[in-house]
Amino acid sequence: MTNMKNDSILVFEYFTASGENDKSIISEAEALIRGLLDDLKEFDVSIILNNEYKFIADGYDNAEPILIDGNLENYLKGNLANFEKAIYIAAENDNHLYNIAKILEDKDIFIYNSDSGACLKTSDKFKLFEELYNVVPQPLTNKFKIDSKGYWKRAVENLYKKWQGEDPLSKLKIIIKPINGVDCENIVILNSIDDLSYGLEDIFPPGSRILVQEYIEGEDISVSLIVNEGKAVPLSVNKQFVEIENNTEQYVGGMVPYSSDFNEEIIEVAVKACESLEGLKGFVGVDLRVNPCEGEMYNVYLIEINSRFTTPYVGLQKIANFNIAKSIIDLIDGNISHEDLEKIISFDGHIEFKKDGEKLILKEF
Repeated sequence: MTNMKNDSILVFEYFTASGENDKSIISEAEALIRGLLDDLKEFDVSIILNNEYKFIADGYDNAEPILIDGNLENYLKGNLANFEKAIYIAAENDNHLYNIAKILEDKDIFIYNSDSGACLKTSDKFKLFEELYNVVPQPLTNKFKIDSKGYWKRAVENLYKKWQGEDPLSKLKIIIKPINGVDCENIVILNSIDDLSYGLEDIFPPGSRILVQEYIEGEDISVSLIVNEGKAVPLSVNKQFVEIENNTEQYVGGMVPYSSDFNEEIIEVAVKACESLEGLKGFVGVDLRVNPCEGEMYNVYLIEINSRFTTPYVGLQKIANFNIAKSIIDLIDGNISHEDLEKIISFDGHIEFKKDGEKLILKEF
């Protein structure tokens, strides 16, 4: 490979670069990468795509496709010698987000995404809980490892009794989920400790690391932000559509932007959380639960931080009166200030997006 540096920005989305064939995933993945390509039309870009998804580059004259077969992370390790900068989309599954950030950093490629340290902390939900303990309101949280002899079950029972004992007048519900999960993946709600069974090992096999949390009743909300150098600029408050069936949660879509009676507190918690976590950069999504009940200690709880492009970007990009991805690059490159960015943020209308089988349906209103 030539040693001549490539001035284009390296762009990719994990699933379309890896050849993922799960249509329910690909619908969002395609929408995300197309939105990013639309925002980057003023730039020369090189886009990594699996041969199966080479059509995604069609119609983008500024995008030079790099077609691959096989493992994306292995490709990145051996074929980036002439690139200087990158912006990409990936999720926390199997530490892909962290691994990719680390590979690019080790190759001295400047990334318009969060650094590997921030990706590691946000991917591990217990690390995030510890990092932001007493910084912003969070549900009671602990972690466990599923063992083959069932000791984990007794440990969870003891934890439940301890938490219930701290507030005996309120009925405690808990939620169990993977430490590194995304989009409500494999989340189980227990209305009572009596619902805790060894059948959970069908979802969480021995060796799995799980998070056990107090279940906060309320509305699922997210905030989309642009972050750089320890300062977070909120773009929008978003409604999340989460369906609960058979005591499991499933994320099915959302609405952007969204107005809540608690908008001010929602934004305050999201901004404080992001500005308290070193290394966040670029587009960031913060998930929260809003509990409007009187008598509660807090109305807004942090659930998790996604140090990456999240699905609301698909909707926001379509109704924005400014270019989101270009603004990220301009802010990080120092061409605009945080104050400049705050002045140009505006949206026309609202977008509702929902997963429908193998499709992501968008509705503007």
